Amino acid sequence: MTNDLILSIDQGTTSSRAVVFDSQGTVLSSAQQEFTQHFPQDGWVEHDAQEIWQSVLDTCERALSEVNASKVVTVGITNQRETTIAWDTRTGQPIAPAIVWQDRRTAEFCQALARAGHRDTIARKTGLLLDAYFSATKMRWILDNVEGARKLADTGHLAMGTVDSYLIFMLTKRERFVTDVTNACRTMLFDIHTLDWDDELLDIFGIPRSVLPHVQDCDAHFGNAHALFERPVAIHGVLGDQHAATVGQACFEPGMIKSTYGTGNFVMLNTGSEALTSNHQLLTTIGYRLNNTTSYALEGSVFIAGAVVQWLRDKLQVLEHAADSEGIARALDDDNNVVMVPAFTGLGAPHWDANARGAILGLTRNTGYEHIVAAALESVCLQSFDLLNAMRADGASISSLRVDGGMCANDWVMQLLADILELPVQRPRNIETTVLGAAAVAGLGAGVIGSQDQLTEIWALDRAFTPAMDSARRQAKIDRWNHAIAQVRLTP
Repeated sequence: MTNDLILSIDQGTTSSRAVVFDSQGTVLSSAQQEFTQHFPQDGWVEHDAQEIWQSVLDTCERALSEVNASKVVTVGITNQRETTIAWDTRTGQPIAPAIVWQDRRTAEFCQALARAGHRDTIARKTGLLLDAYFSATKMRWILDNVEGARKLADTGHLAMGTVDSYLIFMLTKRERFVTDVTNACRTMLFDIHTLDWDDELLDIFGIPRSVLPHVQDCDAHFGNAHALFERPVAIHGVLGDQHAATVGQACFEPGMIKSTYGTGNFVMLNTGSEALTSNHQLLTTIGYRLNNTTSYALEGSVFIAGAVVQWLRDKLQVLEHAADSEGIARALDDDNNVVMVPAFTGLGAPHWDANARGAILGLTRNTGYEHIVAAALESVCLQSFDLLNAMRADGASISSLRVDGGMCANDWVMQLLADILELPVQRPRNIETTVLGAAAVAGLGAGVIGSQDQLTEIWALDRAFTPAMDSARRQAKIDRWNHAIAQVRLTP
């Protein structure tokens, strides 16, 4: 143990956050800031990359102002995955809005690639399904639709990457254009077996290798954070958000599983050194790469989890604060058989239906906004049920589930999750394990934290939720959910 401090940056889908940890994983200071979500057309989701960058700067400065910043020895970064940014390498200026992972504008292009017979090649090399969710088709769209993009690429002045690569570029004052394996493996351009950009995939998507960052291990040296410190402070830990949460939950052994409830819901099962192939539309991905060793994972990705509460607050305006949802749901005696499928941007795993759209079923004259709020929260648990069922069908033996993310603070949701899954649900003391995981890897890379065993010791249980719902009521909820899923999948 040391007195050295770690600055961890968590650049998420709806907000940016900076947290300063000590080497024991204790939070010493933190700051968080939301930024604007843009929905210019049906199915399109965009961010302003410069607003993201400013929110990272602002939160870092606020968090550092509350500690002795001279003791910070390393920086970790975790980020929303698949979101794609393109910028001019001479200035750092984005040439277009960031295309967010939820964006569906390239769904038709994906269908064209499938008809051309590329689906199996993509799955074999990347572990991913051919879908607009991932970065490659977003990059292609920018090259085809943003004026001057191709010319910049041809002259060697265009950079395209996930959010981490843009942040590193800006933090190092344009010195380093790099990414890590966990972000690279979500682009559909990276071979997870050879650990390199793949020429055949680059040709399929029409992406020049020159626009892509250099790929490094999660605990590598990514450059110095000149934008934050006048002295050399190395960025030593970079992971996509779900991979960071896996580390933060200390899921280091094959068979361990975690589920993160942020904007979306992401379940990740550690499969160790073996890249298992799913027969139920789950993703094979790199879990993390530390100490020159790759650990793989099976992942299920749901697009809308916490985002449904944000929708209730911002669009329906039935909540003043997201946290109000728990009290509203808890006060209901009866859910009135209302079911919500929050397929606002299609359905993710295990359905992978880009054409599905959201629906609320079972409405009567007796339905109030309270029933819709409860149904929205219940939808998160039922989507998790679908994911874990798919993992079991692939042969996984699941005895408990470690959970994290903002929604885990909602005891009503966590109890319902245990009831629906018929599994113990374990919530750690620090539910923000994503930012903790990035700090942990930075600490490992910098030598502040001695080993992964030390991270296992840091993890501590806050509360375990055990199943308590009678089987008939549980089955009725699942039956209504399955019926609702069938209805939204009939959407043309």
